[in-house]
Amino acid sequence: MLPVKTLYETDFNLWLEETALLLREGRLDQLDIENILEEIEGMSRSEKDALESNLIRVLQHLLKWNYQPEKRSVSWSYTIIEHSRRLNKALKNSPSLKRHFDAAFDECYHEACKAAAVETQFPLATFPALCPFTASDVLDINPDDYLID
Repeated sequence: MLPVKTLYETDFNLWLEETALLLREGRLDQLDIENILEEIEGMSRSEKDALESNLIRVLQHLLKWNYQPEKRSVSWSYTIIEHSRRLNKALKNSPSLKRHFDAAFDECYHEACKAAAVETQFPLATFPALCPFTASDVLDINPDDYLID
């Protein structure tokens, strides 16, 4: 069997299996600590990136919903509801992500404005500099509010 550190570079799945086995058996001195830390830190970054991506999508579609009522669609409704659901699931599974949600909210709003400006073809200045939506507006979505007349 190859050393665990070598497996990381040659067979990631086998590295995971061997790492789990070493942990189960308490053979901590044989663990590839450097790569375990890298993977754990990467998982944290991925969780935060996914949270931001979902937040941007909700805010972007809320902007479009409010600024282009004549173009509202089932697709927009679905996007608002689905990405809000994903945010809620992430926060339920990892409540500590709420700190990142709060810290990233304004930056995500500005990214959402850029995306909405491109999609609507409205000047970026059309959208308020300060976010008109609250965390509750994003997280406490009522599907009945997004029915198409």
